[in-house]
Amino acid sequence: MVKVIVDGTLVDVPAGFSALQACEAAGKEIPRFCYHERLSVAGNCRMCLVEVARAPKPVASCGFPISEGMQIFTDTEVVRRARRAVMEFLLINHPLDCPICDQGGECDLQDQAYGYGSGISRYHEEKRAVTDKDLGPLVKTAMTRCIQCTRCVRFSTEVAGTPELGMVSRGENAEITTYVQKALTSELSGNLIDVCPVGALTAKPSAFHARSWEYKKTDSIDVMDALGTNIQIQARGGEVMRIVPRVNDEVNEEWLSDKGRFSVDGLKRRRLDQPWVRVHGKLHPATWQEAFVSLARRLEGVPGEKIGAIAGDLCDVESLCALKDFLNSLGSSNMDCRQDGAWYDLSARANYLFNSDIAGIDEADALLLIGVEPRREAPVLNARIRKRYLDAGRGGFPIASIGQFVSDPTYQVDILADGPTALDALLKGENAFAEVLQKASRPMIILGHGALTRQDAPAIYAACKQLAAKTGVVVDGWNGLNVLHTAASRVGALDIGFVPGPHGCATASMLRGGVEVLWLMGADELPIDRISPETFVVYQGHHGDAAAKRADIILPGAAYTEKSGTYVNTAGRVQRAFRAVFAPGDAREDWRIIRAFSEVYGHTLPYNTVEELRARMADVNPVFTHVGHITRLAAPQAIASQQEKDEDKSFMSAPFRSVIPDYYQTNAISRASPTMAECSKVYSVPRAIAAE
Repeated sequence: MVKVIVDGTLVDVPAGFSALQACEAAGKEIPRFCYHERLSVAGNCRMCLVEVARAPKPVASCGFPISEGMQIFTDTEVVRRARRAVMEFLLINHPLDCPICDQGGECDLQDQAYGYGSGISRYHEEKRAVTDKDLGPLVKTAMTRCIQCTRCVRFSTEVAGTPELGMVSRGENAEITTYVQKALTSELSGNLIDVCPVGALTAKPSAFHARSWEYKKTDSIDVMDALGTNIQIQARGGEVMRIVPRVNDEVNEEWLSDKGRFSVDGLKRRRLDQPWVRVHGKLHPATWQEAFVSLARRLEGVPGEKIGAIAGDLCDVESLCALKDFLNSLGSSNMDCRQDGAWYDLSARANYLFNSDIAGIDEADALLLIGVEPRREAPVLNARIRKRYLDAGRGGFPIASIGQFVSDPTYQVDILADGPTALDALLKGENAFAEVLQKASRPMIILGHGALTRQDAPAIYAACKQLAAKTGVVVDGWNGLNVLHTAASRVGALDIGFVPGPHGCATASMLRGGVEVLWLMGADELPIDRISPETFVVYQGHHGDAAAKRADIILPGAAYTEKSGTYVNTAGRVQRAFRAVFAPGDAREDWRIIRAFSEVYGHTLPYNTVEELRARMADVNPVFTHVGHITRLAAPQAIASQQEKDEDKSFMSAPFRSVIPDYYQTNAISRASPTMAECSKVYSVPRAIAAE
């Protein structure tokens, strides 16, 4: 630690801190534009000037290293004059059009002009104008407002790993632009809006819709992937207008994927807002009572073993628990949360989790990817891998992959093979990367659903466990054997036990006609055309997607922004989302629908409030009592027990395939979003066409 005196106050700060960080540690507010805690230091704006004892002039505190006994002054007349001068220069060419700027009300330049500006301008010449750039369907530009802080350039280069922005020309002619005239290709491009301190980069889909102070802000969890990104839902009236990230260093830092941010307009399109009942082959609108009575009559006389349910990828744990309890009360164990038919070892919770936690990537020193493409399956997690890859201060970070990538992973990866046969070479020590894993102090394996949705998934997982035991991926105090899920509801469903019970049917069996009545809880990602024509289908969900067209009864549910729910991310972290707006029309929260129908049918569930339901969830699995944090535990004892059972399994020769063919079209909400449809059209990989 280094002792520094800030405005007469002695503070201890770590060696290597800048003067700006030391001032903040002392509780002083230092204005800045170019400096960002998660980006490299540029020193462009000079707004963070402070006075240092024995220095001949004010220094830019963001890039000035501290030393023992340094005296820093943050509020002297020299500092005040310097900041006023810097602000005056920044405003020379900046248009004073705050009333029509989308950044108004949450603009750093606006705030600091009031706090540190002079209040008058001495500049009377013509202001310069800069041509706006077309960055694609998500980010809107007003480059005349740009102050050349280069935050966007550094974010796209360092965090997103897509160096598509840069500065050209010099002096007054300097401007930020793309190197080639094309749309941004990063799945994290929306974060450019957050890091921009002025109104140069704003959200194109929500341009000129509302002011920041008009929004009602509600904390929630993103369900577009399984990472559990912390978000804030911003609504006006009964409509969700924006979604922005919240800071959580253990999960998403302060980033959010584009699908989680911009699919918001899908929440108000193709919505189910009243029950529907199919009569003589045609769906007719109905009341809740009519729908419940019709469903109750259809269930009369149907044995429990002929009733089944499949849960979708966006379900909250409350609705899953209620549906599971209802099915159990009917004597049914036909339930499944795996629309994709994925295989998991359910003998222990650690077998299907991202055990090292997301933040554990920062501690790893070698990484093996198996059947996974993090950039498409979890873009924010991919940024964390890239961050660790660029952390030169902790040594290199070798990364290898079994399986090809559709898009550039944004870091250097050694492709070992296309299929799982490379695991044999690693186990026998014939591949050089096996030695890399053995020499690493905290090696990590990430297993994806490109491997777990195959027929040889048990053999692949058994080989991963053997490799983990052999190379030190799983030892006391460290469990680096990780499963990366793609569905927000998957881990919570596995924790609550929403899987086939003894003699219960799995998804494939239920689709083939293993049940007479099939309850689809937001399940739209399964092959609807495979459902037997004789099967009576109940669809409970919030969008009129593929499954709703096949349904005989439709029960309108609430989307994730319209209910208070519990979600468990891929690392097993239990998190809570809160209701931002009410569901449209007669749509209701999913667990309330099930509870109401259970009473009509005569199998009343034993809870009336969400608090009672959550107490029931805690009884089923105590993990639901620990909200917001997890305990990372290694489980080496589980490795030996499972590897013996699967030694006789063999690998298929087929290569791993991507489980996400189109990143922007993965669920009912994103498919209903015009913005995501436009992104899919702009960013889709063109298929090769044979020459005639």
